Amino acid sequence: MSKRDYYEVLGVAKGADDKDIKKAYKRLAMKFHPDRTQGDKDMEEKFKEVQEAYEVLSDEQKRAAYDRYGHAGVDPNRGAGGFGGAGGADFGDIFGDVFGDIFGGGRRGGGSRSQRGADLRYNLELSLEEAVKGKSVDIKVPTMVSCDSCDGSGAKKGTSAKSCPTCNGAGQVTMRQGFFAVQQTCPTCSGRGKIIPDPCSKCHGEGRVEKTKTLSVKIPAGVDTGDRIRLSGEGEAGMHGAPAGDLYVQVSVKAHPIFQRDGNNLYCEVPMSFATAALGGEIDVPTLDGRVKLKIPAETQTDKMFRLRGKGVQSVRGGGVGDLVCKVVIETPVKLSERQKELLRQLDESMTGEGEATHRPKSKGFFDGVKKFFDDLTS
Repeated sequence: MSKRDYYEVLGVAKGADDKDIKKAYKRLAMKFHPDRTQGDKDMEEKFKEVQEAYEVLSDEQKRAAYDRYGHAGVDPNRGAGGFGGAGGADFGDIFGDVFGDIFGGGRRGGGSRSQRGADLRYNLELSLEEAVKGKSVDIKVPTMVSCDSCDGSGAKKGTSAKSCPTCNGAGQVTMRQGFFAVQQTCPTCSGRGKIIPDPCSKCHGEGRVEKTKTLSVKIPAGVDTGDRIRLSGEGEAGMHGAPAGDLYVQVSVKAHPIFQRDGNNLYCEVPMSFATAALGGEIDVPTLDGRVKLKIPAETQTDKMFRLRGKGVQSVRGGGVGDLVCKVVIETPVKLSERQKELLRQLDESMTGEGEATHRPKSKGFFDGVKKFFDDLTS
């Protein structure tokens, strides 16, 4: 059967430009498309004829060969330049480069797709001592694990998955509407490229089941709030044998009744008697390794800072051990007896008068400043 002239098929003049050819093709493609003609064989043949004509006339080289030699110039049996040969493309190819990228596939990909399991997060609260020294803890994690009945395949024991008949294992199908061709995830296999005719009765074909598993987590010494520990492959199992996700253990350190942490350093307040502050002596200071003696010099003032080297935290990221910084707070005595009150009055009187500047330099300087302030206001 002889072929009709391609210009006649598209209903355009031989000198028509590319814009007119494309416009005519779109109109006829929509008219004869199988989705609109409901399986009419004659219309389907006309649609193919329109596709063939457009393929030749929209290509500059093929059109030139056709204009010079007719159908023989684009015959695939006569060389690589013919229709359907190495340089040819079907209807989907015309739009595939555009829509394939948008819809996550295209004609280049294909193949079975296995989606990795989800990552999980577990919040772990530690005491300051546990965080500083490290320890191993057991945690219980509700998750999805690989089905032991089908070894994660989803298929009943003794059977296996089959190539999807809809997409032939590609995982995607081409949806055509008019002159558009869009590749989408195969609705039959959900992009896997395979189907399971006889699913496992335990996991119902998913390849995974719910389970609470117990894991032993080694907490390294020096962790702090905000740190997290990654357990590779301990997240949710993927469907149909896909790799499992990861489990992230998020660390939170509880507030401590004595110490505050700032990086590698620890801070604490230590109460001290008035007599020790004035005369000097030794006081007991707590550390995470036990009590140590701190020597207090005479005439120590409240809020004085003392640094104990190496009594802080060894960072989990390495480096030197931090320090313990102690702030001494002079404690005012309470519930005094009459004898104690009288002794304090005598002490206070002995430090007033001419010797006040020597015994109370801060008080003397403060009140002198106050006096000058008010004198300036009245002058």
